[in-house]
Amino acid sequence: MTWQWKLGRFAGIDVYIHATFLLIIAFVAWSHWAQGAARVVDGILFVLAIFACVVAHEYGHALTARKFGIKTRDITLYPIGGVARLERMPDSPIQELWVALAGPAVNVVIAAGLFAWLLFANTLRPLGELTVTAGPFLERLLVTNLFLVGFNLIPAFPMDGGRVLRALLAMRLEYTRATSIAAG
Repeated sequence: MTWQWKLGRFAGIDVYIHATFLLIIAFVAWSHWAQGAARVVDGILFVLAIFACVVAHEYGHALTARKFGIKTRDITLYPIGGVARLERMPDSPIQELWVALAGPAVNVVIAAGLFAWLLFANTLRPLGELTVTAGPFLERLLVTNLFLVGFNLIPAFPMDGGRVLRALLAMRLEYTRATSIAAG
């Protein structure tokens, strides 16, 4: 486990952050530097909020796998996302389907909660006014969570969408054939 640091242990699962994650923090700080310290802090907080959502996403996978008797070795955050390392694959395609869908489902719940809050507070702005760096913090986080759902469900193996595809195929085909099709 070189190049990573332990953030903590939650629900019996160690959470690590890879050293390269600091590159994102440095890039965000550098790209906001000319706009002042407040923008630097906002940018860094936004990245940290996104990765808190990524950790929740990975816990969705890990805790669903636990329901099927599968332990999670650890969760590691990388600049491109997170990885929950399961000790083994689920026993059946339906279990793999639930484990694969659990992560994106967490992002849907986060987005729905943020939408409800923004609607209740009457602070929703038109999407055209939002960018990654401009607009209300919580609304940007809502849109980012929706993006995470869409991105993760692209049917490209080994991403969540590819695992969903493999699970669905494995309900009708041999597991190795389903994996070959999903990976292709």
